[in-house]
Amino acid sequence: MSRKKRRRKEKKRKTRKKKNPLISSPFPKKIESDFGSSPISSKVQFRKGLAIVRKIAPVRKEMANLREISVSAALNLLSAFAFLVAFAILRLQPINDRVYFPKWYRRRIRNSPRRSGVCLTRFVNLDWRTYIKFLNWMPAALRMPELELIDHAGLDSVVYIRIYLLGLKVIGPLAVLAFLVLVPVNWTGETLEGVKNLAYNDIDKLSISNVPDGSKRFWVHIVMSYVFALWTFYVLYVEYKEVAAMRLRYLASENRRPDQFTVLVRNVPPDPDETVSEHIEHFFRVNHPDSYLTHQVVYNANKLAKLVQKKKSLQNWYTYYLNKYERTSKRPTTRTGFGGVVGTKVDAIDYYSSEIQKLSEAEALGREKVLSDPKAIVRAAFVSFKSRWAAAVCAQTQLSHNPTIWLTEWAPEPRDVYWRNLAIPYFDLTIRRLLMAIALFFLIFFFMIPIAFVQSLANIEGIEKVFPFLTPLIETKSVRSFIQGFLPGIVLKIFLILLPTILMMMSKVEGFSSRSSLDRRSAGKYHLFLLVNVFLGSIITGTAFQQLKTFLHQPPTEIPKTVGESIPMKATFFITYTMVDGWAGIAAEILRLVPLVIFHLKNMFLVKTEQDREEAMDPGCLNFATYEPKIQFYFLLGLVYSAVTPVLLPFVIIFFAFSYVVFRHQVINVYDQRYESGGSFWPDVHRRLLIGLLISQFLLMGLLSTKNIEKSTIALLPLPILTIWFHVYCKGRFQSAFVRFSLQDAMTKDTLERATEPNLNLRAYLKDAYVHPVFKGRSHFDSPLLVPDEENNTLVLTRRSS
Repeated sequence: MSRKKRRRKEKKRKTRKKKNPLISSPFPKKIESDFGSSPISSKVQFRKGLAIVRKIAPVRKEMANLREISVSAALNLLSAFAFLVAFAILRLQPINDRVYFPKWYRRRIRNSPRRSGVCLTRFVNLDWRTYIKFLNWMPAALRMPELELIDHAGLDSVVYIRIYLLGLKVIGPLAVLAFLVLVPVNWTGETLEGVKNLAYNDIDKLSISNVPDGSKRFWVHIVMSYVFALWTFYVLYVEYKEVAAMRLRYLASENRRPDQFTVLVRNVPPDPDETVSEHIEHFFRVNHPDSYLTHQVVYNANKLAKLVQKKKSLQNWYTYYLNKYERTSKRPTTRTGFGGVVGTKVDAIDYYSSEIQKLSEAEALGREKVLSDPKAIVRAAFVSFKSRWAAAVCAQTQLSHNPTIWLTEWAPEPRDVYWRNLAIPYFDLTIRRLLMAIALFFLIFFFMIPIAFVQSLANIEGIEKVFPFLTPLIETKSVRSFIQGFLPGIVLKIFLILLPTILMMMSKVEGFSSRSSLDRRSAGKYHLFLLVNVFLGSIITGTAFQQLKTFLHQPPTEIPKTVGESIPMKATFFITYTMVDGWAGIAAEILRLVPLVIFHLKNMFLVKTEQDREEAMDPGCLNFATYEPKIQFYFLLGLVYSAVTPVLLPFVIIFFAFSYVVFRHQVINVYDQRYESGGSFWPDVHRRLLIGLLISQFLLMGLLSTKNIEKSTIALLPLPILTIWFHVYCKGRFQSAFVRFSLQDAMTKDTLERATEPNLNLRAYLKDAYVHPVFKGRSHFDSPLLVPDEENNTLVLTRRSS
């Protein structure tokens, strides 16, 4: 660069500094006159200066105005609409019918349109009239009544969909009230227009930031915060009451299920004279002589299950190469090493056939070993009773004077059992859960450390250091731009995609025995992560560890102020986040692009029969552990910004409305739930909603405490107290319906069943209900069910010496 050009650039830089004092100095001139031009050494002086900066010249240049937000909203709506158009076109094609309507195929209600027609019409829909009504799936999704939807999809799916409807019921009226009352109050404040050299936009003028400090207008916000809280209480109470009633009706009207008669017993004490199975039979024949029916001990068959899974994978490869041979008439080859790409080259069909044979033999030996080895029997069992009433008594009472043995709980539905964790000793569970709690703390508050390490390798210097031979390629302009502009963001996105899997693995380590419990625990962890790292992290602009460090060096009363005064400045960020993550994410959900590609790959290479084609379908299920915390996050945004920046609320309402229609369609046509818990997750949903309401109240208190409003904290203090009282009241009023089963209802169902089916063989019905999946369908399986001839004998057989 020449000397003249350098002088010209230096002159321009000095000119810009004169025009904008915030560039030439870290503080405005008013602050420099108070503290001098020398660096501020005192922490107290620095905090005072920072407070003045926040009041006089908050940095808001990155915030968009209403016009830019409108353009962004239009673009996101167009992208969502493009997803919907693509979905509407793909779902009409006969070749994709099993991808977008798998639930009806699995129930044998829908037949493939490819069976009829010739040539092109078997693959492509040529009826132009169907494309005109490409959005008719929306009214079709809303048309099915709720009672019919419960029979079709189960109560879990219906209760989950109601969360989106609850969002419309809560946030919708809040938005109407906020726009009618708070927006005019904020707009007419005219505070921002009277401050010189202050960067603001139209969204700021609609927020609480436009109300002058010390103004009595803030009492309108205080009153409206009470109105918002009371309306939220009312809607949540009505919804909790309705869901509890739906659960009780569902349990009273549902068909017979094994878990209605069965209790999971854990921590069975050892006995020197009897096996675990004999000890369990002896205990229940003595203590439940009139109601005990049978039991099934739990085996540690985890290694055997891995063998079975590996064999299934090899069978898929065998089918793939067999189909390939039938198409090409040429014997396919593979390699014996990792991934079939290294090792000795062999005939693929012969290789996989021999490997499957070896695994079949190993599976048979492993099965016999598990059944004959006393150490493979876990000190737990599924104990079944002659009636629901007896099972309810056993599941909800203490069986021994020692509260640490013979522990009982309702048995999960057979599909809901997570067999791997039943092999964990009971006393190990406490240690595991403590370790996972510590791991979760470090994951939340230090999660940026591994990300920063990986991203350091994702920049140019890191890659050139690790892979010096790639330096000529990296130095090219296009590759360099990709690495600097996209690679670090991709690394972070990959981590966030893997995060729910990591949290699920942590929940599995904790040792929960049912899939529904694993989903609920993972949802709780994910909700906490979003709350700390996405919500608080975005407001304070730092990692959770930096936030923790800031909070530890502040008095507890200063934390709401620190967070509260930053809330208005982040409104546009959360508006953009709602559009990108919410709207586009839901539109991508209905497109099912990944299942579409996987199905066609399986259909091309693995499918040989109609049964294979049915197994190739992947209907998926409602991923409660991931979806529900995201719903709670948008609830939190709506509750927090309802009294601060109401312009955000319409974006949240669009998310809830769009999600309600999409997931109703998915539940009707696509998802096939892995288990049914009868909506048992609702108390967790209710509790997290109230946590969001509490956070919004504390943050509003912190924000108003910086606005010089007399007695604002005292005026708002009853709100969190009312919220906590409301939670305690609802918990005592409704939660028992989700954790207990009344003896009255159990006796009613038993009496009705005895009257309608007097010859029911309940023992035969329950015989294989809780057999480990690796043993099902095996005729040689020696089930440890007890001999029925002794059930009327008043004497209990035992091997005890005394």
